Amino acid sequence: MSSADLAIAASTVWVVVAAVLVMFMQAGFAFLEAGLCRMKNVGHIAAKNVLVLAIASIVYYLVGYGLAFGDGGNAFVGGSGFAPSANELLAIGKAPFSWFTSIPAGGGWLFQVVFAAVSLAIVWGAMAERTKLWVYFAFGVVFTLAYSVVSHWVWHPDGWLFARGMEDFAGSTVVHYQGALAALAGALLLGPRIGKFDEKGRANPIPGHNMAFVTLGVLILWFGWFGFNPGSTLAVETGNRLGFFAYVAVTTNVAAAAGALGGVTASWLLIRKPDLSMMLNGVVAALVAITAACGFVAPWAAIVIGFVAGTIAVGGVLLVERVRIDDPIGAVAVHGMAGVWGTLATGLFAVPALAATVGVGRGGLVYTGSFAQLGTQTVGLLAVGAFTFTVSFASLWTMRALWGIRVDAEVETAGLDVSEHGMWGYPEFYIPVPGGYGTESHGHLGLVHAHARMGESGEARHELEEAAA
Repeated sequence: MSSADLAIAASTVWVVVAAVLVMFMQAGFAFLEAGLCRMKNVGHIAAKNVLVLAIASIVYYLVGYGLAFGDGGNAFVGGSGFAPSANELLAIGKAPFSWFTSIPAGGGWLFQVVFAAVSLAIVWGAMAERTKLWVYFAFGVVFTLAYSVVSHWVWHPDGWLFARGMEDFAGSTVVHYQGALAALAGALLLGPRIGKFDEKGRANPIPGHNMAFVTLGVLILWFGWFGFNPGSTLAVETGNRLGFFAYVAVTTNVAAAAGALGGVTASWLLIRKPDLSMMLNGVVAALVAITAACGFVAPWAAIVIGFVAGTIAVGGVLLVERVRIDDPIGAVAVHGMAGVWGTLATGLFAVPALAATVGVGRGGLVYTGSFAQLGTQTVGLLAVGAFTFTVSFASLWTMRALWGIRVDAEVETAGLDVSEHGMWGYPEFYIPVPGGYGTESHGHLGLVHAHARMGESGEARHELEEAAA
């Protein structure tokens, strides 16, 4: 086996491991979103996170991968590689995916499809607790295709933003900003959850039911991000630098740490308490922001980017609520606003030598005194924003007009677990369970069965128990 073959083998192993780490982020999103929502919707949220991966995988195999990375396209879409064959997926540096020269095309597909699934997972966070299940299927297809088009613009050499030198190492714009834009469109069209705002427009808190879940979810996401960012090297060697992915891991980690500090500091200043959810949002926002910059900036700049992103998350969550947009997990602020900051910050802090190593763009304003890279980053944000928000809003508006995308009020009140899936995420709190809470097995605790005091009325409780049975 030649040294070139060994390099390909090592790169393939690395990329597959990184893809598995990114796939594990779906578990992080599941815990994060379930913890920030109410108990009556936990099963629905869990189901959604499985569906996200399933829908993205099939659509990306059939169409998305070709749109994003297929040969023979133009500056806007790829032109081949749809439903690729075994031979096409096993090939290295050959049509229809000739851009993948360090790994087989199948390795590229695996790594890219989990990115598409992450972006799609972001969308549902802002639409949680009130969206019909079928919308996940229909809009999941639409968004995966839109995502694939934009990833071609930014990450394929034929793409028009790639040609302009836009720097987005692992997807602050492509993955997170896009997901947040679709999430915003959905939240606007759905409207707020019942009871979120009073008649004067003041927000009522709807706290998540399990902050331990949220913490676990964020830690899983932090862990998975070491596949997300370092894995985007797609090889063990980048620009003649062996192990460049290790450097990317360093900038990723210090940014996340700074984000935790930025989030807790901003929370202390703005709401007078070191709120745990705000600190955790700060971590995720920092990871979102450094995703564009991780291969381009020095560690000190990564810390600055992460800290600022943490403060943006706190202020952004409060601002979104102030304008009466109901976003249960803070997707618009954490993935959208922080994604914008990370993309622009790359245009500020990109080190010329690192840009040369990655092979995209140039040094940022701080090092070159030129606004050129910052201007390119801004053009990319505006173009992606206009395209993704328009496609998302138009498709969801059409679905709402034709079939309705929001569940009925009584369904929302009862919870989507039982109405959409015929089961409860926490059955013992809602229906009699043999040996469960409130039964003779727990009589020594002096507890009344939980479902007997959580319904709206005796008749409503009876109907819920009948439906669950």
